[in-house]
Amino acid sequence: MRFNRRNFMVSTASGLAAPALSIGKGGAIGANDRIVCAFVGVGGMGQGNMHDFMRMDDVTVAAVCDVWKHNREEAVAKTEEQESGKAEAYDDFRRVLDLKHVDVVVVATPDHWHALTAVGACEAGKDVYVEKPLSLTIYEGRKMVEAARRNQRVVQMGTQQRSGKHYQEAVRLIQEGAIGKISRVTCWNYENASPLGIGNPADSEPPEGLDWDRYLGPAPKVPFNSNRFIHHFRWFWDYSGGMLTDWGTHHLDIVQWAMNVRAPLSAFAAGFKYHVQDNRETPDTLEVLYEYPGFLVSFSHRVLNSFSRPGWNYGIEFFGNDGTLSLNRSGYRVEPETQIEDEEPMPRHLRAIERSQRTVEPWEKDREPGIGRTRFREGQGSDQHYSHVRNFLDCVKSREKPASDVGIGHRSTTVPHLGNISLHTGRKIHWNADEEKIVDDAEANGMLRREYRAPWKL
Repeated sequence: MRFNRRNFMVSTASGLAAPALSIGKGGAIGANDRIVCAFVGVGGMGQGNMHDFMRMDDVTVAAVCDVWKHNREEAVAKTEEQESGKAEAYDDFRRVLDLKHVDVVVVATPDHWHALTAVGACEAGKDVYVEKPLSLTIYEGRKMVEAARRNQRVVQMGTQQRSGKHYQEAVRLIQEGAIGKISRVTCWNYENASPLGIGNPADSEPPEGLDWDRYLGPAPKVPFNSNRFIHHFRWFWDYSGGMLTDWGTHHLDIVQWAMNVRAPLSAFAAGFKYHVQDNRETPDTLEVLYEYPGFLVSFSHRVLNSFSRPGWNYGIEFFGNDGTLSLNRSGYRVEPETQIEDEEPMPRHLRAIERSQRTVEPWEKDREPGIGRTRFREGQGSDQHYSHVRNFLDCVKSREKPASDVGIGHRSTTVPHLGNISLHTGRKIHWNADEEKIVDDAEANGMLRREYRAPWKL
C-alpha cells in the first residue's frame, strides 16, 4: 500500500501539522550551506554516527530521538558545544519528521524500525542515512526504495565498506581479473562465546526512562528482557536476522559489487542453536550457500570456535584460478596460485603428491608467481565510516546517488534475508530477482513480509 500521512500518524493524538520541506523534491542545498541533521536511535551506533557527522564543518545536529531517556541525555550532551547550541531531544520519531528545518534524518534504530522511520522521513521530504541491514524484510526494503524514488530523496545505507579505499582497490583487482576466473567466494564470522553466550537474564521491568512499548512498536508485544534490548536485539527474530543480516549484509554487499551481480539464483541454509546456553533465538552455527551464474558464495557463522585460515575471525575470500584474494576491514591480501605449469602432462594423483612436498609459506612475498600473472599483493586498511558519511553529505548537496544508494542497499540486504527464509523453511529456495518472488513456494513467499502490530502500518 502507498505510505500516507493518515496511516503513518496512527498513534499521535495531538494531530501534528504536516511538515514543510526544507529540501524541495529534486532541489539541492548550496555547496556552502549547512546541512541540518536529526538522529533517530542514539545508542552505540547512533552516537557513533553522530560523532562522524559532527566532524563535518557543514553539519548541524538539531535533534536527537530515542525511546530511552538515558540515550537521549547522552546524545544531547555531545552536542552542547555546537555553535548553534545543543540539540533538542524527542522520544517519538514522528515529531522529528515534523521539524521544518531538518534536512537529513539518520536512522540507527533496531532493524524492525528502519522501514517505518526511513519511509516516513522520505515522505516528509528528508534525505536519509539508515543503518544496515536496510530492512527487516524484503517487502520493507522494496517500500523503502519506492519511497525514496517517489520523493526524489537521497538515501544511503550504512554499508561503509564501500567507501573504504582498500575495499575499492580489492574490487578493482577482482574486476580486472587479477586472480583470474572466480568460481567460489566464502564469507565468515567466527567467535567463541561458549558455553554461556549472551546469558539468560530473566524478564523484568524496563530500566527507568525506557518506553518499552514504543521500543517494540510494530513487533509483537512481549515482556522486557535485557537481551532483547541494546546490542543483543540482533539475536531475536522479532527485531533482526542474526549474524547473517548483521555482518552478512556487509560481506555479501562487497561480493555482489566485486562480482558485478544483482542477486543469487538460489539459497540453501542449515543451522541451529546447537551449543550456547543462552536465550538467543538465532543460530549459533550457520552455513548458507548461494548459487549465482557461474560461481558459488557461502556465508559461515559460528559461536564455538574463532579459528580461520587467514587468521581473521571475519572476512571474505575470493578464489580464482590464478590466485586468492582475502579481504576484511584491516586490509587485503592476494596470494598467487602455487601450481607450476609442466612441460609434460602429469597424472592428477602424481601432481597432488608433488605439491604436498613443497614447503612454500603461503604469505611469502618474494616467491615466484604461479600459473597466471598474479603476484603477491597487500593493501592496508583504510577509513570507511567517515568517508561514507562524507559521500552521503556530498550527495545531499549534489542530488547524485551515494555509494550505498537505497537500491543497492535493498539488493544487498535481500541476500541474507533469502538465507534466513531458507533456514526457516528448511529447504533450498529459488529467487526471481526481477519479480522479487521465490519461485513456486507459497510458504517461503509468505516470509517476504511480516504483519505489524496494530496500530502501525507501512
